[in-house]
Amino acid sequence: MSDLTVLGVETSCDETAAAVVRLSADGGVTVLSSVVGLQTEAHAPFGGVVPEIAARAHVEAIDAIAAEAMARAGTGWGALSGVAATAGPGLIGGVMVGLSFGKAVALARGLPLVAVNHLEGHAVSARLAARIDYPFLLLLVSGGHCQLLRVDGVGACTRLGSTIDDAAGEAFDKIAKSLGLPYPGGPALERLAASGDPGAFDLPRALLGRPGCDFSFSGLKTAAARLAATCGEASRADLAASVQAAIARQLAERTRRAMTACAQDLPPGERRFVVAGGVAANGAVRAALQDLASELGWSFHAPPLAYCTDNAAMIALAGAERLALGLTDPLSAPARPRWPLDLAAAAERPTHIPGRKGAKA
Repeated sequence: MSDLTVLGVETSCDETAAAVVRLSADGGVTVLSSVVGLQTEAHAPFGGVVPEIAARAHVEAIDAIAAEAMARAGTGWGALSGVAATAGPGLIGGVMVGLSFGKAVALARGLPLVAVNHLEGHAVSARLAARIDYPFLLLLVSGGHCQLLRVDGVGACTRLGSTIDDAAGEAFDKIAKSLGLPYPGGPALERLAASGDPGAFDLPRALLGRPGCDFSFSGLKTAAARLAATCGEASRADLAASVQAAIARQLAERTRRAMTACAQDLPPGERRFVVAGGVAANGAVRAALQDLASELGWSFHAPPLAYCTDNAAMIALAGAERLALGLTDPLSAPARPRWPLDLAAAAERPTHIPGRKGAKA
């Protein structure tokens, strides 16, 4: 395999991002540029991401963001080996903007297109800064996703557990809103929790008697919202710390189960654990998972903080790894609001039933 230089585009939520990544023939990864345009101010008045506002902002920003990424990379368009764009899952309006831009570049430059699953981007994000061989156990934990997966190679993911209601990042954000914290709520809650007592409130522990590695955060979210409505100003930091500890505890408990299951057919030298996604930037969550990995004899890996949240470098790398295997997509590749990494598990054991009312309806 020769060196591959790929332009990545990411617009699945409220970050307009572009990056250029080089995958060397020996497997080394170099991030030549990574540009992320934020929409925080546009969504702050609403306390969360408004899909229509996000899509319009992507349309306005994508040209300049991609041009800046190419300029910083200093390679020129002629040096590109391919274009990788997020094709889902995500807010469909935003996904369509980035995917359409990627298709336009591929068509104009005569380059192969790789339509990347956003979750696969997160799965390889830790590989942007470190050599991490397959297979590895992945905890993907963000505002929209919470899954445990065994990753055996490019596109070879087996789902071990998933949230049956809310994602951990969603719980962080909504509880922060209940506490009157500014958007984005997760980082604000972590800052408030730094001065609180994590043992001050006894919060519910979900699915304790249920086997498997699934998650549930809706009960915790409801309980915390009720407490936030009645606790005084002096107790807000304690509630934030208790919520953060409860989320970290549940993530660690389910990960322990997954590690125990995977250890049965993985020798000690191949027990690699990766945590990725926006919640991986939370210090308490990282510490709990790092302690668990050390206790059970697993190596611990997490992306640099800049690559925990949505970015295009991870999309470019996922695209480059697919391109190296000859896996490309036609210009007719669709944008998808939902796109499970483990299609078989999603079909056999769906976590959300079509038509069901609730957070994922």
